[in-house]
Amino acid sequence: MSSRNNDETKARLNLETSRIRWHELQTYYARGQVVRVGAGLDLLDVACELVADNRTLFEQWLAAGDVGDVSPDLARVWYDRNAELWAVVIAPWVLVQDRSDASVH
Repeated sequence: MSSRNNDETKARLNLETSRIRWHELQTYYARGQVVRVGAGLDLLDVACELVADNRTLFEQWLAAGDVGDVSPDLARVWYDRNAELWAVVIAPWVLVQDRSDASVH
């Protein structure tokens, strides 16, 4: 993906990114469609790489634990506090990031 296309994609995705409560994501979680993005990554960068189908980078992130499924334990913690997460949809996936403990806003 060219730099210009990447910038355009990132700008579009930025407009589509919003905060959502975990309770509202239960259906997607039950379907296995929620992807956790670690606090050390930029949610929009991850979304852009998913759009670009950058499998190599995703495999690295998965191996490092920076991106992956939402574990049942984490899902329970988020459910108990009805966590507010940042989310962006890259169909069929919903990428989510918990920024409550991060300094990124």
